[in-house]
Amino acid sequence: MKAAKTLVTGAGGFIGSHLVEALVHEGAEVRVFLHYNSKGDCGLLDQLDRDIQEQLKVFWGDLKDPEALRVPVKDCDVVFHLGSIIAIPYSYVNPVDFVQTNVMGTAHLLNRCLEAGVDKVVHTSTSEVYGTALYAPIDEKHPLQAQSPYAATKIAADKLAESYYRSFGLPVAIARPFNTYGPWQSARAVVPTIILQALGGMTVNLGSLHPTRDFNFVEDTVRGLMAVAKSRGAIGEVFNIGSGQEISIGDLAETIFSLIGKSVKIQRDQKRIRPEKSEVDRLVCDNSKARDTLGWKSTTSLEAGLEETIGWFRSNLGRYRTDFTV
Repeated sequence: MKAAKTLVTGAGGFIGSHLVEALVHEGAEVRVFLHYNSKGDCGLLDQLDRDIQEQLKVFWGDLKDPEALRVPVKDCDVVFHLGSIIAIPYSYVNPVDFVQTNVMGTAHLLNRCLEAGVDKVVHTSTSEVYGTALYAPIDEKHPLQAQSPYAATKIAADKLAESYYRSFGLPVAIARPFNTYGPWQSARAVVPTIILQALGGMTVNLGSLHPTRDFNFVEDTVRGLMAVAKSRGAIGEVFNIGSGQEISIGDLAETIFSLIGKSVKIQRDQKRIRPEKSEVDRLVCDNSKARDTLGWKSTTSLEAGLEETIGWFRSNLGRYRTDFTV
């Protein structure tokens, strides 16, 4: 990626901010597209070292506005599209917002990339598009199931990206991360909410404990996104980015308690339970396509990743609230 002109939408988010850091370290020229706010809040980019922040070219706007993207994509070699609304509980409350941002915002970006002649677009999907596993591990040929409004909008965005490759020849590749975790993630995500509650008290409130997830450390996810960007063979393809290991939410919590060294009680919180038909009961990644085509694999064990994540949150307790639903 050295000297490559790159744009990251959703750069102020969890994965986006880690990706920006990695791109700068590789010597890329990095533009970031951030949702405008009157405070000039750059989101999680504020977690980066000042010397990294000073190398970024910041563009403010809204994915819902097609004109806002015209200048940021100009002369770009690679566009990483991570901009979206991701909180599943909020998608039950305001699904139209998800459609406008995740679907229409993606359409606007794809149009601008096509117009600008961008060399490569890495569209970021999510394992939520698969719904509950019909077979396991889940490969890229698994049926797509919209078990939440969020998942439905991501399926639509993925298919738009695919259609622009097939219809217009836009060089798009789709990266599909499974559950990413790591330092400075939002407390609305399950790993931080368990860590923060366990560090702060003797009781952890959680929703359903039986669902399984494939947790991938953020540095591995970022390497996966960059591997997709670097591979010409990735164009027109979809790649799962996951560890290939699954663990239930209940067992994840117990693992975190053990690493913290604390005996903690789990309390079931009805507000955190998804509607029955919307709950995704099982997700586990088949990452063989990424391994064989991109030479990528997850290298951080769950225990090692959790230890690093716990250490970071232990040092930053004052920054977070813990009453998000998961």
